[in-house]
Amino acid sequence: MACVSSHSHPSPTLNPPRTSTHGSIQQNTHAKLMTRDIHRLTPSPTEANCFSLGAISWVSRVETVGTIVSRDMAEKFLKFSVDDGTGCVTCIMWLNQLTSPYFHRFDSSTILLHSRVARRQARDIRIGAVARVRGRVGLYRGGMQITATNVVIERDPNAEILHWLECVRLSRSCYRIQS
Repeated sequence: MACVSSHSHPSPTLNPPRTSTHGSIQQNTHAKLMTRDIHRLTPSPTEANCFSLGAISWVSRVETVGTIVSRDMAEKFLKFSVDDGTGCVTCIMWLNQLTSPYFHRFDSSTILLHSRVARRQARDIRIGAVARVRGRVGLYRGGMQITATNVVIERDPNAEILHWLECVRLSRSCYRIQS
């Protein structure tokens, strides 16, 4: 049975990410994972920037919720770590949208919007805050890292535990991850 879900709502949802009938998460869907499972992702031997875990294949985007435990601001990026109780994952948020050649393919109003959103989100990222982080997962210097595209500081004190519960449910019913 394929899993079906919404993937753009910033607050916890009980719907699993969309998958095809063969277990591959669709391209723009974020797999909701605990940090432990992010570190257990295995790189695809044939697809760049794609990973697998359990019955999930072709994961390139993830979502996790945890406490920000480190923060290092540089000129072009913000590097921070999120701890969800199962481990820590390093996240990077790029802040060089106005100068990076990567963004030159977009129109100037889109680049300006991306830059403003990233800088606003970076200001909100503080040690001790609980954050929902979405982005591309990848290997960097031998470890898993999330290149954050969206960071929401959670105001609901139950956000982290609700994410844990959802991850447990998804790992059993959709992802088929062994503990």
